[in-house]
Amino acid sequence: MAEAVFVVSAVIILAGAVGVVASRNPVHAALFLVQTLVGVAVLFVLNDAHFLAAVQVVVYAGAIVILFLFVIMLLGVDKAEELRIEPIFGQRPLAAVVGVSLAAVLGTVVVTGADVLTGLRRAGGDRALDGDATDIERMGRVLFSEYAFAVEITAALLTVAVVGAVVLTRRASRSDGSTAAETAAQET
Repeated sequence: MAEAVFVVSAVIILAGAVGVVASRNPVHAALFLVQTLVGVAVLFVLNDAHFLAAVQVVVYAGAIVILFLFVIMLLGVDKAEELRIEPIFGQRPLAAVVGVSLAAVLGTVVVTGADVLTGLRRAGGDRALDGDATDIERMGRVLFSEYAFAVEITAALLTVAVVGAVVLTRRASRSDGSTAAETAAQET
């Protein structure tokens, strides 16, 4: 059963990744990214990393991608643009060189990483946590006791960033003296 879940999740992840890269509409690309992140969360659950799966869904798919969608729709970047015009001369060949270089680095990491993981397993690097509490319970206790202030500050900073983006966008659209309704009517 684990192999079937892995294969289905891998297909979902790969389809979402291809959709992110191939989609011309940024909103659709962000939704494909959510699909990819949910597939990764399923893989975390399959490996008994339930906390990481919850973080994957709540933080990445639930907060960050939704923030991306909010900004995309707020700024209006989902409109069609001319893709044949290069804003920076030579950016496409440079991107190809960087992509091939990153693929080579990734290949090297995968090849050498297998040896490192094998050495860790021999040394007992995959021991279970001591005690009766699960890792989620321990992380929850620490997160909501010692690091509660840091979590609250992070939430406040993200809220201020979203409000700031809204204020800056509203001011920029009204700088010509028109109201938001007139600007929206002119765009359609």
